[in-house]
Amino acid sequence: MRVKAVAVIPARLQASRLPGKVLIDIHGKPMVQHVYERAMSASRISQVIVACDDPRIAEAVERFSGTARITSPDHASGTDRIAEVARDLDADVVVNVQGDEPMLDPRDIDLAVDGLLEDDAWSMSTLITPITLAEELDDPACVKAVVDPTGRALYFSRSRIPFCRDIRPMVDHPVYKHIGLYAFRRDFLLEYATWPPTPLQIAEGLEQLRVLENGCAIRCVLTPRHSIGVDTETDLERVRELMAEGA
Repeated sequence: MRVKAVAVIPARLQASRLPGKVLIDIHGKPMVQHVYERAMSASRISQVIVACDDPRIAEAVERFSGTARITSPDHASGTDRIAEVARDLDADVVVNVQGDEPMLDPRDIDLAVDGLLEDDAWSMSTLITPITLAEELDDPACVKAVVDPTGRALYFSRSRIPFCRDIRPMVDHPVYKHIGLYAFRRDFLLEYATWPPTPLQIAEGLEQLRVLENGCAIRCVLTPRHSIGVDTETDLERVRELMAEGA
């Protein structure tokens, strides 16, 4: 039986660093439309829904014939927002696709879904990619991941991990960057959304740590591709330049 996977894009209007960014124009389309169209291109995805907190986002989505659901404005995280939508979904897998990654490669959505489905033991998967830029090692905006040989996440941090005391990171030992795309089995997502925030999650500002602190596993799937999250005006201009070049 074919597994039904639905991509849900959490979209909040008042982003802290770049307010209204999901509606910012990028070459004639709002950012959320670029994300939506890329998610629709993933071969494993049967439906895409924008989970938003403001009618203006829903109206923008409807203008390009997309599907939007207005959710509570009180959600503390994007995962909580997609869980509200998932409660009414007929789906086996729910994929959290970030609304500020307009250059996300659809193949990476498929990788996350396949990584989840290859073994029934996994309830959640995400993506990692090797860090290739030295400046990212100590950049708190670049989240690092440490995994075991099976791909199970051991920890995520905004700090440099592993420390690599006697060897050179990236040269003698790979260092992985986390890409914030998640695939959940629907039942697990609904359970996870009921758990309160945990100490490490609060300390690092990384909601996936709530899963690890509750003793559950996250599978990290390796991708060779890097995505660009738009958090600042500089990020936005970089994305516009890359798209103009045909990326």
